[in-house]
Amino acid sequence: HRYEIIVVDDGSRDATPAVITAWAACHPDAQVRLLRQQNAGPAAARNHGAREARSPLVLFTDGDCAPTRTWVEAMAAPFVDDGVVGAKGTYVTEQSALIPRFVQAEYEDRYDRMRGQPQIDFIDTYSAAYRRDIFLENGGFDPIFTTASVEDQEFSFRLAQKGYRLVFAPDATVSHLHDSDLGEYFRRKYYIGFWKALLIRWHPERMVQDSHTPQVLKVQIVLLAAMLGLAAMALLGVFWAPLGWLWIGVGASVLAFAATTAPFVAKLAHRSPGLALAGFLMLVVRALALGSGYFVGTIHFAGTVPGARQPVIPGWKRLIKRAVDVTGALLGLAISIPLVAMAALAIKLDSPGPILFWQVRVGENGRKFRIAKLRT
Repeated sequence: HRYEIIVVDDGSRDATPAVITAWAACHPDAQVRLLRQQNAGPAAARNHGAREARSPLVLFTDGDCAPTRTWVEAMAAPFVDDGVVGAKGTYVTEQSALIPRFVQAEYEDRYDRMRGQPQIDFIDTYSAAYRRDIFLENGGFDPIFTTASVEDQEFSFRLAQKGYRLVFAPDATVSHLHDSDLGEYFRRKYYIGFWKALLIRWHPERMVQDSHTPQVLKVQIVLLAAMLGLAAMALLGVFWAPLGWLWIGVGASVLAFAATTAPFVAKLAHRSPGLALAGFLMLVVRALALGSGYFVGTIHFAGTVPGARQPVIPGWKRLIKRAVDVTGALLGLAISIPLVAMAALAIKLDSPGPILFWQVRVGENGRKFRIAKLRT
């Protein structure tokens, strides 16, 4: 057999095990293994499957996806290159309703962004592949993410930071049932934003850029927040007239937001005029859901360290501690400056060359940081 199929039942209470067992009985030539565990979330379930796998490659897809006939071959193809550690595939959908078509257009816009990049840093589990040994050596997906959210992003960011090569495999397609209504779309985006707040605590550099997220999306979130904030203050103009001038800022924010949506809406227009008309509203909903989720998540996870579900030092106590830390650091710096100056002079007198040199270290969660050291 060229591959085995592993299904992980994450504590289901329905007929899932019976369905899998019956399917396996009807397909005796397929190597199907059913693993069962108490409910722990998709990250833990995928890790369970990877530990039990026997192949040097592990391919992941989600429970609401149907891989195409050539998916396994297309997913495995990049690994002919020994330097490739992970690969990301793509979504397709057969849904024809407005919102699913918009969601598919969103993904294809991001795929366009990833095409041509020699390596990426963002892999989603709906169509993903990793070398099993590297996956396990790096701990797999973090089970702190108990719902389907950003656990796949976090793991791929962690690998990319360590220098592993991840690539895009656009021909590795899976068919997916996208969000069918506005409420479902909003909830999914909200929880992505919520968990993204924790992810950014671990990987702050991804706030700036990653290979998957359009930069304009971040601008839209900021503009929408400014628009809503200014509108709330402008409404107070009923009580204090000068605040009425803030409506100019609201109008400017609306125009700026509309300008940022123009390129994507133009893409939608090539598909369908109706889709383009709905596109602006959907982009507003997207920015609102992601932004509000991120805001709530930032408050919820304040002070949270990896492996912990609640803040070590919550709220105002954390602010006090940070103020004490900064004050202590400044005092320590003031005391050490004369000693560092004396050491620098001694180094310069001893031999030619720079006084300081830089080193790159790998810290918590694989995050790289730079330190300055005196030359000895």
